Amino acid sequence: MELSIRPATLEDAEAILAIYRPYIESTSITFEYEVPSEEEFRLRMKTICEKFPWLVCMVDGKTAGYAYASPHHERAAYQWNADLSVYVSNECQGMGIGTILYAALINLLKAQGFYNLYVLIAYPNKKSESLHRHFGFTDVGLYKNTGYKFGEWHDVLCMVKTLRDFGGSPTASVPFSALGTDLIADILRKSLL
Repeated sequence: MELSIRPATLEDAEAILAIYRPYIESTSITFEYEVPSEEEFRLRMKTICEKFPWLVCMVDGKTAGYAYASPHHERAAYQWNADLSVYVSNECQGMGIGTILYAALINLLKAQGFYNLYVLIAYPNKKSESLHRHFGFTDVGLYKNTGYKFGEWHDVLCMVKTLRDFGGSPTASVPFSALGTDLIADILRKSLL
């Protein structure tokens, strides 16, 4: 089995959307109701990739999973925080794809200068909770009955991981594209070890 990880491109939208589709159509893991068009999804990717990393993991040349960061909130005071998302194809569950993607994503965000990483998990979701605890995420709180999908209300667990010490005035985070290809390649390579 050959594993690789790289930054996603807009040409990956179709394969990424194929992974995301079953999560929308068959689970409450995402609260999205309708599968976005490929054009709409490309626009999402383009917007996110202006500042944040979006990664794909390949198994034997096929897209097996993806992970990305996005703004935690839009107000200026939140700019040192990011929300994370990870999705793995049904065929590649249990192969460590999520772990590989998160190892790279978290280290890229640290290199960019982010302070806090947040996740919102439809609760309960033991696999997702376990993945995040493995990376040092801790519980912030539980939003009770906050999402309605498939005829029932769902709770959402909020978790956080702090990347650096607080003190003094933070400098602005660096856009993903400004990290430099050598640093990005090094972080991605180390995530596969």
